[in-house]
Amino acid sequence: MVLASGPVAVRADGAPEQDSLERVIRAQLQAFSRDDDEEAFSFASPAIQRGFSSPRAFGDMVRERYPEVYNATTVRFREQVPHPGFVVQRVQLRDPNGLYWDAYYRMERRDGGWCIGGVVLERVAGGI
Repeated sequence: MVLASGPVAVRADGAPEQDSLERVIRAQLQAFSRDDDEEAFSFASPAIQRGFSSPRAFGDMVRERYPEVYNATTVRFREQVPHPGFVVQRVQLRDPNGLYWDAYYRMERRDGGWCIGGVVLERVAGGI
């Protein structure tokens, strides 16, 4: 599957397109699976990018603090919750140990598209 890098367009009325948000998150997850820190970093919000000295430093942080995201083996997109200026996209992940997680992605507008402004993980009992 080929995915575009960087921000993805929104509808003419400014509302999020579910596919657009999913493409950004999937593209970052695919970049992590290839150990492509530079590509994964390109989907992060400007505020997140300013917090790291390099794409490698960003990748190292994700590998250390968010291994469930970095090594996800199953990805399922769930509901979106719109907020003024951003959207929270819930994504259910399965890690290599068979554990399930809800990842709450803060998706922010950037250059007419979307970027990832952060993620919060919560362990889920049971399966996806």
